[in-house]
Amino acid sequence: MKSSQVTIKDIARELGISPSTVSRALKDHPDISQETKRLVNELAKKYNYKPNAIALSLRNQRSNVIGVVIPEIVHYFFSSVISGIEEVANANGYSVMISQSNEDFNREVAACETFLNGIIDGVLISVSKETNDYTHFHRFEEEGIPIVFFDRAVDEIQADRVIIDDFDGAYQATEHLIVQGRRKIVHFAGPQNRLIGQNRLNGYLKAMRDNGVVIDERLIIPCDTFQSALVETQKLIESGLKFDSIFTVNDFTAAGALKILLRNGYKVPDDIAVVGFGDDQTSLMVEPTLTTVNQPGFEMGKKAMEQLIRRITQTKPEPPVTELLKTQLIVRESSRS
Repeated sequence: MKSSQVTIKDIARELGISPSTVSRALKDHPDISQETKRLVNELAKKYNYKPNAIALSLRNQRSNVIGVVIPEIVHYFFSSVISGIEEVANANGYSVMISQSNEDFNREVAACETFLNGIIDGVLISVSKETNDYTHFHRFEEEGIPIVFFDRAVDEIQADRVIIDDFDGAYQATEHLIVQGRRKIVHFAGPQNRLIGQNRLNGYLKAMRDNGVVIDERLIIPCDTFQSALVETQKLIESGLKFDSIFTVNDFTAAGALKILLRNGYKVPDDIAVVGFGDDQTSLMVEPTLTTVNQPGFEMGKKAMEQLIRRITQTKPEPPVTELLKTQLIVRESSRS
């Protein structure tokens, strides 16, 4: 193997570790063990590995441009996040480039490729529902580009993140229904490959157990869009299963459930109570107005951008930081006795 051809991927392949681990070992990152650092540096020395000088030169020139990848810009929550990002970015002399994945894995990868091929100082990402392969995120690590996840993060990537306390928000929502006398509580759940879906389901389950409510697995239904709620709520009604309330993973799903309940002659909240999650503008547009869990999108955007600036300007590696933002239950007509 010619020394001029040796790359981080070659070293990773020989040692049986990931390229991102090699990259961090060469940078003396504190998350990498001393033994791994020793093996990586010995092999790099053996093959006379040298980083691509041109790439480093380009990378070391600050562009003051930040890349942002979001699932959908039409959501009030994500538009609020962007407003928070831009406020901090503009105050610190950064420009923001925004790309949306539309919940599509391939579009997310393409957006990341575009940013990788350009000159950006860092990237803020909220992961799509479809994403289960994280190779495109590891490439940012390999290129030395700081990454901060917001709202939707992945455990497999060691990076800063700003997330909502989804568990506690779901716990509050479910316990509110229980206090209102509800016992047959349906949960329209989000994708379980995302921490958001997992945490909101687990919050629901914990509130049920803590309050001595029997959990009926048949009332936990994968459903996280307006269209799917139209279908699943109708199926639930026709199934004959007894239920007295619905807690949904987001407000759009709640709006769909409300529509079908009213269409079938149910009174909300007298017959069936409904609680959403997100405090989207939709929650005030539906009738009755929707009880929901507020998530601070603007604050999330500000915190994420502040974390990214710290990463860009840091002089030595530091362990990843997770910032957890609290939620607030907003009680409105759809669940109020």
